[in-house]
Amino acid sequence: MAAVSSLSFSAIGQTSGDRKLNVSSARYLSSNFEGSRFRTSCLYHSVGLRASSAASASVVHCMSRGTDVPPTVSETKSSFLKAYNRPIPSVYNTVLQELIVQQHLMRYKKTYCYDPVFALGFVTVYDQLMEGYPSDEDREAIFQAYINALKEDPQQYRADAQKLEEWGRAQTSTSLVEFSSRDGEVEVILKDIAERAGGKGSFSYSRFFAVGLFRLLELANATEPTVLEKLCAALNINKRSVDRDLDVYRNLLSKLVQAKELLKEYVEREKKKREERSESPAANEAVKKCTGEYQYLS
Repeated sequence: MAAVSSLSFSAIGQTSGDRKLNVSSARYLSSNFEGSRFRTSCLYHSVGLRASSAASASVVHCMSRGTDVPPTVSETKSSFLKAYNRPIPSVYNTVLQELIVQQHLMRYKKTYCYDPVFALGFVTVYDQLMEGYPSDEDREAIFQAYINALKEDPQQYRADAQKLEEWGRAQTSTSLVEFSSRDGEVEVILKDIAERAGGKGSFSYSRFFAVGLFRLLELANATEPTVLEKLCAALNINKRSVDRDLDVYRNLLSKLVQAKELLKEYVEREKKKREERSESPAANEAVKKCTGEYQYLS
């Protein structure tokens, strides 16, 4: 079990230049993340998602909180543990603890600005990480506690992720990259991201954003390599960074699958041992009974 409990998500949290996407891992999100240089005295931004009733579109806005002092990493972790104080199996807990540290550093960067693509990426990572968790109810309770600890809205994460997933399923390779020519709700969100990423506002690239882009490609069945290139260009995102981050994500997912298989084998092995131990007394009693009956008949 040492191999299972030592898992860590050490790469997804970097803000730029790290790898690609699909399968499952054990070293998720920690290491060379730019945000490790985070200063607790820096100002930070939070986000509001406003719906324009005229255009029926949601636009993300970053709002400076001026004099607010952001919490420390230990305070964020403490908030999570207080909100969900039940035991979490080590194969999940080790990763969650590192994940929340990395996301704390992203969350309180000066350039951070929540957007639905980021939310889709995080929800995708979380759901794949927690796939197979013993209880669906606990899995959602952990999600709620995690996002609340970061002083964000778990309902908004879920709602935005669902909105983008529904939109992605309705797209083709062509319509996906031509979002700027249309005026739908998600299209307006993507155009806002493109403007901010192009230097007209606050934008902070992260691996969760890269995962969100990849998820949109998956949902639209856009398998051609050129589609990602065109989508990154339309959003003013560096494709090389996205490629590297998606590579890391794929490798991580692969390792996580292996870790969960090890955990499953361990649990089954222990269960079998317990059953064998519980059967032994019964078997001994049966032997004694048969021996006694034989002696009686004799």
